[in-house]
Amino acid sequence: MSDVDERHIDTDVTVQLSCSGEDARAVFEALDRVYAIEDAPTAGIESQVPAPTVWMATFDTAASRGGTARPAHLSGEVPVLLTGGYHAVDEIEKVLAQSFDVRSLESVSGDQETEARLLLASR
Repeated sequence: MSDVDERHIDTDVTVQLSCSGEDARAVFEALDRVYAIEDAPTAGIESQVPAPTVWMATFDTAASRGGTARPAHLSGEVPVLLTGGYHAVDEIEKVLAQSFDVRSLESVSGDQETEARLLLASR
């Protein structure tokens, strides 16, 4: 593993959403105001894509933009899977809680990373 990869191993969080394109855009934009998006859907997020679709992006919690999340609208409940280092996943959860109602469904801890399943809804 290179030095660059080692620096990001504890700060990157993969965010998976199973929802419409409009809801995915709302969640990813809320996170992107605070943390730099590293990897996002290559074809873009189109609102005409039938739901549910799985959308995935990676956010680097070490690359703070200094912004703040604000409430955003979702068309319904959105299941979310977060995977990454303990502290990084916790930081992403805090940002999501600034924009949405968040209900924790399950958490699975590993040796160096954790997985959190959440359910997001509009406030």
